[in-house]
Amino acid sequence: MSAEPRPEKPAKPAKPARPAGRFRRMIERLSTSQEELHSAELQEDAEAAGCTRICDCHDRQIVKVTGTLRTVTLRPRAGVPALEAELFDGSAALDVVWLGRRSIVGIEPGRRMIASGRISMSHGRRVLFNPKYELRPLGQEH
Repeated sequence: MSAEPRPEKPAKPAKPARPAGRFRRMIERLSTSQEELHSAELQEDAEAAGCTRICDCHDRQIVKVTGTLRTVTLRPRAGVPALEAELFDGSAALDVVWLGRRSIVGIEPGRRMIASGRISMSHGRRVLFNPKYELRPLGQEH
């Protein structure tokens, strides 16, 4: 082992400042994935509609959420038909379940909707049973 002090490394040059304004936004948009852009758009939509972000929803809380239906399936619960849909708002997903229903006109993957009711937790996932809901007009889909 040598007792000689190590020579100091030359200082790293400072990083160039980030481009400002419109150019910076264009660069960020080009380097962002489609999924990230869609998530950001959904989060902005939720905020504009005055809805709670799904990631901020807690068990037994009454909420109003909005997002896009990613999946819709028919899955019996305790021998009763149940229509289940996964609602995604860009921050998280929750399951929306209509008990006793085999289908609902307009409830289909890709459709945007606003749902309100009391959140419950089932197997670690947020679930909204038999919510009040409003389908968003098809012309507003992106």
